[in-house]
Amino acid sequence: MQNKKSPPDFILILATLSLLAVGMIMVYSASAIWANFKFDDSFFFAKRQLLFAGVGVIAMFAIMNVDYWTWRTWSKVILLVCFLLLIAVLIPGVGLVRGGARSWLGIGAFSIQPSEFMKIAMIAFLAKFLSENQKLITSFRKGLVPSLSLVFLAFGLIMLQPDLGTGVVMVGTCVVMIYVAGAKISHFMGLGLLGVLGFVGLIASAPYRMKRITAFLDPWQDPLGSGFQIIQSLYAIGPGGLLGIGLGQSRQKHYYLPEPQTDFIFSILAEELGFIGGTFVILLFSLLLWRGVRIALGAPDLFGSFLGIGIIAMIAIQVSINIGVVTGLMPVTGITLPFLSYGGSSLTLMLMAVGVLLNISRYARY
Repeated sequence: MQNKKSPPDFILILATLSLLAVGMIMVYSASAIWANFKFDDSFFFAKRQLLFAGVGVIAMFAIMNVDYWTWRTWSKVILLVCFLLLIAVLIPGVGLVRGGARSWLGIGAFSIQPSEFMKIAMIAFLAKFLSENQKLITSFRKGLVPSLSLVFLAFGLIMLQPDLGTGVVMVGTCVVMIYVAGAKISHFMGLGLLGVLGFVGLIASAPYRMKRITAFLDPWQDPLGSGFQIIQSLYAIGPGGLLGIGLGQSRQKHYYLPEPQTDFIFSILAEELGFIGGTFVILLFSLLLWRGVRIALGAPDLFGSFLGIGIIAMIAIQVSINIGVVTGLMPVTGITLPFLSYGGSSLTLMLMAVGVLLNISRYARY
């Protein structure tokens, strides 16, 4: 690895902070009505998001100055800690239940979601494994099975919460990393078939998941139940038109779309800022992903490349799923929109991940 550091990627910083700024504005706009009703403070969610963003940005710039090889050195320890936190979440009286899922640990007035941090921990561990065992990755028994064993163990713990959306993002990210490392398509086809069968089993085993699938296929079968969120999301996006109905003027945030500052924030953005606003945000994500791919491809070693690819894959998959859900192209999964949705763990994790990319960019040649 080259010793001389270059300045971090300015375009990546600009794209990230621009998304963060849009997110801050939209969190306030989407949440003000509900926050004023529930907490008698229209800035309640906006102030908390500003705090989360401040912590996340500080973490991003701090991690930007930490050699990314540190993640290789500590990847096993970080992964072990995340596994222990996932187990702790499942203990009654320790894990907090919200929305039917036991996914949070309380820390004073705040809470963290360990499954979010498991994503970056698994990326770092898998990047280390793949960089040290790339010649074995074409072997099903010696390469593919060991690399996926811990991934599916973590997926199992996440599903016990249950949190299918986060689990899908983590597994999808790891599959992309393993594919890029050189795994055989034939091996993936066999595992893919098993994965589809398992996915069908997970859906069939939980009535609420089956309702989400039927709501995706025809939300009007249950417009006041499982199809409610999708219908209200489309009601928000439709009137937005080209330019939107105006910032702060959303009708759907008036108690129609539940907690619009979280998973469905893109719906409010499209309603208020229209096609132009939605396209602008998608272009910002595209800019971020493009810079991330360039950084990963220009990394001075395999570990840096795999680490960068994993981070970019995680962001790309999460953005695709979230926008797919709010536009009715995918079933509801409970996945946040990176940098925009309200939420401390998700926002902090994403900014930390960008910090890792920025450190790789200081060594990359591109």
